[in-house]
Amino acid sequence: MQFRRKLTSTLLALAAAGTATTVAHPGRAAAATGPAPAAAPATAPAPGYPSPAYGNAYYMADSAGAVWPLGGAPDFGSLAGRKLSRPVVGITVTPDRGGYWMVASDGGVFSFGDAAFHGSTGSMRLNKPVVGMTPTPDGRGYWLFAGDGGIFSFGDAGFYGSTGSLRLNKPIIGMTATPDGRGYWLYAADGGIFTFGDARFYGSTGSLSLGAPIVGMAATPDGGGYWLVGADGGVFTYGDAGFYGSLTGSGRTVQQVLAAPDGGYWEIDHQGDVFPFGPAAGDRIPTTAFIHTILGPGDVAMEWAMAQLGRPYQWGGTGPWSFDCSGLVMKAWQAAGVTIPRVAADQYNFGSHVAVSDLRIGDLVYWATNPADPSTIEHVAMYIGGEHMVNAPYTGQVVRTDWIGGSGFVALGTRP
Repeated sequence: MQFRRKLTSTLLALAAAGTATTVAHPGRAAAATGPAPAAAPATAPAPGYPSPAYGNAYYMADSAGAVWPLGGAPDFGSLAGRKLSRPVVGITVTPDRGGYWMVASDGGVFSFGDAAFHGSTGSMRLNKPVVGMTPTPDGRGYWLFAGDGGIFSFGDAGFYGSTGSLRLNKPIIGMTATPDGRGYWLYAADGGIFTFGDARFYGSTGSLSLGAPIVGMAATPDGGGYWLVGADGGVFTYGDAGFYGSLTGSGRTVQQVLAAPDGGYWEIDHQGDVFPFGPAAGDRIPTTAFIHTILGPGDVAMEWAMAQLGRPYQWGGTGPWSFDCSGLVMKAWQAAGVTIPRVAADQYNFGSHVAVSDLRIGDLVYWATNPADPSTIEHVAMYIGGEHMVNAPYTGQVVRTDWIGGSGFVALGTRP
């Protein structure tokens, strides 16, 4: 069966929005392909959250350095199969989207595509592990930053200061460069903000009691403000950053916030689903990248299945070198400590049924000769986020990623 993309049309149920708070100053995968994305639904600064905007190109990577290009993103390579001294903690796309860097916790830097290597801390003795990387606006340099806020500058990245000598309440988790690259903000898990160079301080959540840790920050296009986002989707606005809504109450785990060029922002959840707010609904999100984190057994099953990419389809195959559709997902969930039936039609009834709009990583999706009759199910795959799946499709093909949907697609998935 040849699968093709089918966009989800069912809107997510409205949930209570978060409250914006303003504080006064002080292995390689074959890239999935599909038609051009439809425009995301418009949103207003009112309670509720929109449906995800699908169709964006993005990279998902794991801590071992495997990179999975999705949504039509080009494959520039990965570290899959290489023995690393330390786990990979970040993947960053170049400003022109022609490559990416990966960085390990010892500051080792790995370059792919047009991402130039400017140096690393791989041979240095660090006080604290490196937790991420931020490129300069022109992509001709980058900063590495450690959990104590130690800053390491390479290429045309200037050094403007650090928190390496300070005692922090919470570790540094991120860094955002100013639009001209002549300064940067460091932010901690409690939303504490530290400014250097031409980066101005507009406020922080450092003194607030948060329902979830801060996980992301984005500066407005003019650098006159910024957004902070919590893991629960709560959005906090400062300076000229406007509040347009949030994913608070959605039950999703958020990992990034990105500023849109026309104002507004995108929230990106743990599985790569993108939610636009405000003017961001009219903009196409640039190619993004993130390290996949293990939050539950579905994540374990997904990473195991993705590690089988490229292995041939064989009817009745359950590994280790070849698989059929149900054999692949059975073994993947077995790796996560969950035993499920062998046959696709039986797998459908093992676990709880979930709507397509509520699919999570690791959920099983199905195709049938009669989608209204589960007994006619003939194919099963595993959801990996962003309306993508990993599956063993048919004889002559290999385990690969595809869009979900198409003829015979069953309306409900299964969460083992």
